[in-house]
Amino acid sequence: MTSPASMNSTDAQLAGQPAAYWTGVAYEALIAFTRAQQARLGFTQPQFWLLRNLSEHDLSPDGRGMTVPELQEAMRSYIRPEDDLAAEAGTLVERGSLTRDGEGRLWITEAGEAERLRIKKHAPEIRDRIHAGIDDADYVTALKVLQQMIRNTGGTLV
Repeated sequence: MTSPASMNSTDAQLAGQPAAYWTGVAYEALIAFTRAQQARLGFTQPQFWLLRNLSEHDLSPDGRGMTVPELQEAMRSYIRPEDDLAAEAGTLVERGSLTRDGEGRLWITEAGEAERLRIKKHAPEIRDRIHAGIDDADYVTALKVLQQMIRNTGGTLV
């Protein structure tokens, strides 16, 4: 598909352009940017997700260990096909951020909790780069428009 013109389009031309095209381009650009920033800081997005999902101070409701399939299920709405959670977990086990018990459950360690907090402190700077030049009101409007499009097409808001 030839990409729709963006920089020199009038508002009327933009109104006729396919939202699915632009949301797809935005998704890929945002993921690529975020992952590049995280890699520059020495971690991957899936590693951060693993730590978050295993931390009782973050996404884990009870801090219990989880198997890789359980983690994949917990992350099903945002994991990408190329993400290899088993390999990422292995890296975190080697670093001492996670341990694995005899039943294959992964558990976050004190070092892993410290790493999660170290990684988390970089989120605002990544967000700020993504949101540069966009005021909060415009951002909220864009999200509300996307949510309405999801509802209009029978999609589910999570």
